[in-house]
Amino acid sequence: MSRPPPPPPGPPAPPSRPWGARAAPHATVTPGERLPAARVLAESLGVNVHTVLRGYQRLREEGLIELRRGRGAVVTAGASPRRAQLLERVREAVADARELGMTEEELLTLVRAELST
Repeated sequence: MSRPPPPPPGPPAPPSRPWGARAAPHATVTPGERLPAARVLAESLGVNVHTVLRGYQRLREEGLIELRRGRGAVVTAGASPRRAQLLERVREAVADARELGMTEEELLTLVRAELST
């Protein structure tokens, strides 16, 4: 019995995103709600605690959670599925602009023009 040939080499798979923006449309959290401690969440997901910490940091950068000393990660009032979806589309637009070789200023000019209409 022969095995199928291995897949041809290709570009590496894109890095997996933390479970933030893509998971947010399906989230059932409310503003002010505390998220599980990083260690607890890591154990329940079977991942390294640093993976969860990176995810929490990314969510903080996106304005979806606040990290409070002694209180942990807390969902912000600005956290919403629509905001998360918008952020994902912005990331896609930035990636598209980079593929087209656009500069940051060229992309910002397009955005500013759209905002002024």
